[in-house]
Amino acid sequence: MEALTLAFSADTPPLSVIAAAKVAGVNISVDAGALPSGSPPELRFSSGLSLHGVNTLLRYIGRVSSLPNLYGTDAVQSGQIDEWLDYAPIFSIGSEFENACAYVNDYLTHRTFLVGFNFSIADVAIWSALAGIGQRWESLRKSTKYQNLVRWFNSISAEHTTLNEAVSAFVGKRGIGKSPAPSLKSKDHPPKQLMDTNNSNSSSSFEVDLPGAEVGKVCVRFAPEPSGYLHIGHSKAALLNKYFSERYNGRLIVRFDDTNPSKESEEFVDNLLKDIETLGIKYDRVTYTSDYFDVLMAMVEKMIKQGKAYVDDTPREQMQKERMEGIESVCRSNTVEQNLAMWNEMLQGTERGKQCCVRGKLDMQDPNKSLRDPVYYRYNADPHHRVGSKYKVYPTYDFACPFVDATEGVTHALRSSEYHDRNAQYYRILDDMELRKVQIYEFSRLNMVYTLLSKRKLLWFVQNGKVDGWDDPRFPTVQGIVRRGLKIEALIQFILQQGASKNLNLMEWDKLWTINKKIIDPVCARHTAVIEQDRVLLTLTNGPDKPFVRIIPRHKKYEPAGKKATTFTNKIWLDYTDATTISQGEEVTLMDWGNAIVKEIKKDSNNKIVGLIGELHLEGSVKSTKLKLTWLPDTDELVHLSLVEFDYLIKKKKLEEGEDFLDNLNPVTRKETSAVGDSNMRNLKQGEVIQLERKGYYRCDSPFLRNSKPIVLFSIPDGRMQTSLNN
Repeated sequence: MEALTLAFSADTPPLSVIAAAKVAGVNISVDAGALPSGSPPELRFSSGLSLHGVNTLLRYIGRVSSLPNLYGTDAVQSGQIDEWLDYAPIFSIGSEFENACAYVNDYLTHRTFLVGFNFSIADVAIWSALAGIGQRWESLRKSTKYQNLVRWFNSISAEHTTLNEAVSAFVGKRGIGKSPAPSLKSKDHPPKQLMDTNNSNSSSSFEVDLPGAEVGKVCVRFAPEPSGYLHIGHSKAALLNKYFSERYNGRLIVRFDDTNPSKESEEFVDNLLKDIETLGIKYDRVTYTSDYFDVLMAMVEKMIKQGKAYVDDTPREQMQKERMEGIESVCRSNTVEQNLAMWNEMLQGTERGKQCCVRGKLDMQDPNKSLRDPVYYRYNADPHHRVGSKYKVYPTYDFACPFVDATEGVTHALRSSEYHDRNAQYYRILDDMELRKVQIYEFSRLNMVYTLLSKRKLLWFVQNGKVDGWDDPRFPTVQGIVRRGLKIEALIQFILQQGASKNLNLMEWDKLWTINKKIIDPVCARHTAVIEQDRVLLTLTNGPDKPFVRIIPRHKKYEPAGKKATTFTNKIWLDYTDATTISQGEEVTLMDWGNAIVKEIKKDSNNKIVGLIGELHLEGSVKSTKLKLTWLPDTDELVHLSLVEFDYLIKKKKLEEGEDFLDNLNPVTRKETSAVGDSNMRNLKQGEVIQLERKGYYRCDSPFLRNSKPIVLFSIPDGRMQTSLNN
């Protein structure tokens, strides 16, 4: 690359350009004061060419950067980045500053970056605009007013430390100076991108069109069966429906497919709505398939009379065998009168009626077996959670779904590709019902390694006491993984990264937890714990005669995390594993205190360490020590902890077709370790995420109640390969 020189006026240094060049690895020489006041910055090439204007220079740096995707993964993301570049100058208008902060804070609620899932020059531009404000922004950083914005700003600062070099060189307490006023166009907020993607493969991008969709006329539906809680697989379908309804300014219906009273309950309805709300999904209305039971019965009667359906009393196993072999049922040739008589037996719940079902008369020789006279209605005496015992017959999903879709005005039915073979059945049933066509849009089902997503199989774990309930941290339900310590923002980002691809996905959990770590690490408070078993007392011979307390930050880089009180004593507790790594005479660092020299290691007759004696050496250099140790004071104020780790419920990454999950259960999936923690942990709230220094991230599941009852902390995976509890 030829030599580059950045020329600008001394009173308006282009901070974002200088910062972008640093993080992008683009070498430029700076010529401050080379241009008169008010002139746009100029990038001069040794060839004699030049580029002018902040945004033009940012785009150039984004294109030649050594960092991938700095100017987006595709043309759409580049356009989104351009909108943010236009928006950045608003922060320099005093009267607009807080409005801009509020807008971007809201925008970042469920995002790590401004565009897609990569750091880009959009982040550089907005970060630089804030950093260039000076003291006014620094004051806001210390408050809790714009937590999402501060979390994002701190995360960018920590990840790209070279940005701070540019700030140090060009920004004083009063800011960088007056920036050029933005055009009126730039005051328009860039549109919020609900679903960005960092995948350059267009097949997995959300920047796709619904076939035949018209803005303002699209209606989609999310239709879970209320027979379990929402899990990570359902979340993908829910968020896709949200995306398309918002992209086309259309409607989103949440419909409960409650056609099987044996499996469904109000508990599941309530919790599904709770989970939908947790995902941030706004819907236009909630409906139930049971709202349409009367008209569905009228429709099936009409189809029986038209000869498009018949009643069959063939035993189930024989019927399944005949369908597989393409053999027509003897009932297929029944007269309309015979069918109506048998239908009436079903409605009355007679002994014969209990043996019957209604089947569609489609094509028993079709290679697509879903078209071989599927079941439309079946008998079920169980009371329904909404309508009680009013009905004794219920429609199947295959029959009810196309009818209700068409009736409710759904234009596009989103279905996972596992239903692909049943699409032809869906369209055929609509035709036989003489209803308008609904367009099916397919996407791939989201599958996770070592994970069961079948509600029937998950129910087995609940009913057999293998888990604590549907919100158990080992479960892939939304409530389960949130209880484990996952932030919804991470879940949404992870799902949206998969895009609307129709390719089958078997995803690793590590990727999800890595996203989560990036969200929680910049903001979660730090605390200290020592494993209770075999903990070792270090006596400091020159330690303080009386305990004293210092108030220090709970997070050194995130002031809103608050403060904590640390007690310093002449006797301190260490983890036994740490004690075994210390050599006699070694100088170690006691975190948040200073150095100490271990003079003596006491052992019992079994060569087990039972105590250490040392002396403080606070003038020692932290850089010179190999061991940086966490510790706790020997006081009565320590709290008891139960640190809980979890493992996968099954021991195979993927069960093959026909494999029984019961043959692949993990014998140990939960492990509790007793520990003691610093006294500040008495104030932890349920659901609060913390980092136990040198041990990992944890979510408080049961806060402090009394000394005899430990605080329960659930270990949060951090994206590194998980160690099995069964090793």
